[in-house]
Amino acid sequence: MLSAAKVANRERFMFLSLQTTCDLRSPWRGREEPATPCEPLAGAAGARREDRWGERESAPAVSAASALPPPAPLLRRASPPGLGQTMASSEEDGAGSGSLEEKEKGRKRRLGALATAWLIGYNIAMTAGWLVLAIAMARFYMQKGTYKGLYKTIQKTLKFFQTFAVLEVVHCAVGIVRTSVLVTGVQVSSRIFMVWFITHSIKQIQNEESVILFLVVWTVTEITRYSFYTFNLLNHLPYFIKWARYNFFIILYPVGVAGELLTIHAALPYVKKTGIFSLRLPNKYNVSFDYYYFLIIVMASYIPLFPQLYFHMLWQRRKVLHGEVIVEKDD
Repeated sequence: MLSAAKVANRERFMFLSLQTTCDLRSPWRGREEPATPCEPLAGAAGARREDRWGERESAPAVSAASALPPPAPLLRRASPPGLGQTMASSEEDGAGSGSLEEKEKGRKRRLGALATAWLIGYNIAMTAGWLVLAIAMARFYMQKGTYKGLYKTIQKTLKFFQTFAVLEVVHCAVGIVRTSVLVTGVQVSSRIFMVWFITHSIKQIQNEESVILFLVVWTVTEITRYSFYTFNLLNHLPYFIKWARYNFFIILYPVGVAGELLTIHAALPYVKKTGIFSLRLPNKYNVSFDYYYFLIIVMASYIPLFPQLYFHMLWQRRKVLHGEVIVEKDD
């Protein structure tokens, strides 16, 4: 057995060696040492040490991070004055623009719903008006057995509903109906001209057969047209209405134009004799206007205009009856 002095010397030697090793590995070498003494054989977490008697002890884990000095606090860069407010205001602006777009879309939807409701009511009223006109014409002929005096009986109803059709031009102008303002304006203006400036103003021609001819054509055409628009807006369009809308015109349009031209021709002698709506020289305006020659020009204008309207309807007929999308308005 070793003597007590030798054992003491060996332990002292081991302690000095371990202390020297710790000094060499210490990150605090050359600086002020921490007050905590160096732990012998300190290693990774869970490391074990063995003493001279073979007993195993748990060694406290000392990580490298714990030995290092605490990191200096990071300095936060100061934002330029007003930057945060600018970013916040830009976000608010973006949110505001989004809300404005949503409001605009909502407004358009509301306007679309109002426009549809208005068009449905308008077309129902016009269909009913022309139905009343048709019933009155049929009743008069069944009671009298003649067409003499028919126009005088139905003229108030005819004037009201035909003049009310001016709103169709307004519908096209404001964009709630997708069709040409020019095409609609020509048709509506020609009808109003026939009602107010021919048959109403020249009473001598009201009993002409040509007047009854275009009245019957107008009545059948308008009942078919307005009922077509009504059912189409309600998304319940019967096939017969669609078929009638794009087939009746093939015969009705030429017959109606013939009736209008014959009526204007019948009015020419009375216009020339009476000088109605004419302005002769000399006058204070120093302007001359002859209604007789104006009517001749109107009759001549049917030559270029009628084929355009007629072929437009033929094109629409091919488009609709061949299975393509139905248009809202086509004339």
